[in-house]
Amino acid sequence: MLVYAKLVGSVFFWGATWISGRVLAQDMGPFSAALLRFVTASIFLFLWSWHAGHGFPRLPKKEILPVAFLGLTGIFLYNAFFFTGLQTVPAGRAALIIASVPVVIGVMSALFLGDKLTTAKILGTLLSLSGAAIVLSGGNPLDLFHGGLSRGDLMILGCVGAWTAYSLAGSRVMRRLDPLLTVTWSCLLGTLMLIGPALAHGLLADIGRAGLVDWGNILFLGVIATGVAFTWYYAGIKAIGPARAGIFINLVPVFAITMGYVILDEPVTSSLITGGAMVISGVWLTNRPSSS
Repeated sequence: MLVYAKLVGSVFFWGATWISGRVLAQDMGPFSAALLRFVTASIFLFLWSWHAGHGFPRLPKKEILPVAFLGLTGIFLYNAFFFTGLQTVPAGRAALIIASVPVVIGVMSALFLGDKLTTAKILGTLLSLSGAAIVLSGGNPLDLFHGGLSRGDLMILGCVGAWTAYSLAGSRVMRRLDPLLTVTWSCLLGTLMLIGPALAHGLLADIGRAGLVDWGNILFLGVIATGVAFTWYYAGIKAIGPARAGIFINLVPVFAITMGYVILDEPVTSSLITGGAMVISGVWLTNRPSSS
């Protein structure tokens, strides 16, 4: 029972990142917010790795470039897009767009890694992408051909691309390295990449203006939503396996929409509910275990 509570807790925290990130993005530049988040996350993860491995977590030299690519895509690019998009895009809407990531990963895996693209995966992909189009267009996907997408929507779609690249590359790296070691070093290297852009885009001024709410969000995003949530999620994977643990990811947009409504007073429209249900159903259909 405890392992299931930890899995629900981890995805709850991940759902809350959209609320916390939305609030922080109103007060701080995207590079500053990303850097401060992952400075705290890197410290936490290194302490965790030290405790788990009983020593300083060392990265083999031949793995530096592959792990640096993970830092570039999963930390630097993803969070630059994340905080820039959340300056204008409601948290619940953004979370639903990101919910299509497993579908995109499935398609890219079939195209580039030779994974089998079954009928269920094709139907799930079409269902999920149609749901995302409904969310993006506010209920009329044809509007996308006329008005296009806002800059904020494009940034959140950038998150999808960045996390897909991170996941596909990471699946290979983690065959050679321990997942905790991989996440810890990708966090650190991605954080180092953020220093220059953050300084160039007003890091010191952002730190000077930051209030208690901002620092609370930074600590939550870095320690709780990154460190604690990943700890609990990996414990769940170890206890019940990745397939069963992965099902819980579908709760992330549900939590995000609910908290966005309660905390930020974001509207829950019929198009958000309909499109969201289609996205989540498509993800489930795409990733359900084969009957064979």
